[in-house]
Amino acid sequence: MITRTLGTNGPAVSALGLGCMGMSALYGPADRDESLATLKAAVDAGITLLDTGDFYGMGHNEMLIGEALKTLPRDQLLISVKFGAQRGPDGSWLGFDSRPAAVKTACAYSLQRLGVDHIDVYRPARLDPNVPIEETVGALAELVEAGYVRHIGLSEVGAETLRRAAAVHPICDLQIEYSLISRGIEDEILPTCRELGIAITAYGVLSRGLISGHWTRGQAGAGDFRAMSPRFQGENLERNLALAEALGAVAKARGVSTAQAAIAWVAAQGSDIIPLVGSRRRDQLSEALGALDVALSAEDLAAIEAAVPRGSAAGERYIAAQMAMLDSEKRG
Repeated sequence: MITRTLGTNGPAVSALGLGCMGMSALYGPADRDESLATLKAAVDAGITLLDTGDFYGMGHNEMLIGEALKTLPRDQLLISVKFGAQRGPDGSWLGFDSRPAAVKTACAYSLQRLGVDHIDVYRPARLDPNVPIEETVGALAELVEAGYVRHIGLSEVGAETLRRAAAVHPICDLQIEYSLISRGIEDEILPTCRELGIAITAYGVLSRGLISGHWTRGQAGAGDFRAMSPRFQGENLERNLALAEALGAVAKARGVSTAQAAIAWVAAQGSDIIPLVGSRRRDQLSEALGALDVALSAEDLAAIEAAVPRGSAAGERYIAAQMAMLDSEKRG
């Protein structure tokens, strides 16, 4: 397995990470046994970065990973956890809480659910508009000093917030959406990360399956948030599927799958970028792992970008209420 480094002074991780959210929430029902088998297959293949959040299935995902860790080599793995998203008993989203006391409480609960004595990378899921980032990072730094957290990450924040956070404590990575059809970080956020020595762990590299080559109309069922996602609606969906088909034609000519081309494109944007794939089945994982064997030439990259030009996607990546919560989407 090829490795990359999380930031200037961060740990080495596999060049591909496994995002575990879909094993518990938001993509419809998941199969527990298949999820556990996929986790094992990922680690057997050399994946060392497992990403979760304490609000994925409201604790379910952490407990699932905790179960898997009973038979996996914990000392060889890097567990990344997001915290701070608040949910009601009905699953509704209530906002974010990144006050220092809340940070430490959330960490304590995650350690218990995961069954571990430390979290490798701990990060707020979103910027809490009511708490200065310096206070949140300060609390995280205390957890690092106490040994409960090894490294501090951030998620979906903008350049100014990155600078303020990094002035308090080193930040190893920024987790943010980045794909052929979500390229907003290239203007300011990615250059700032590189200036500060912060890696990118890129989620949504297949835009939640939209540009995987496998998405079919009407596929999103009950419990699948894509049923409401703007890019999966009406004319937006038709336009975006046309982009996926164009990408598929380029991929086929080069002997790879659509998904592999999309993942490989993200990986090719820099050695400081680690794609996270949301595979929740072994067949999906196998296809994603194949992207690591895809070496894209300058000609290949140009052909891919001609098929899916920057800014060509139709629709926002989240509904309006969620877009408003993204510090990364704020424009001066």
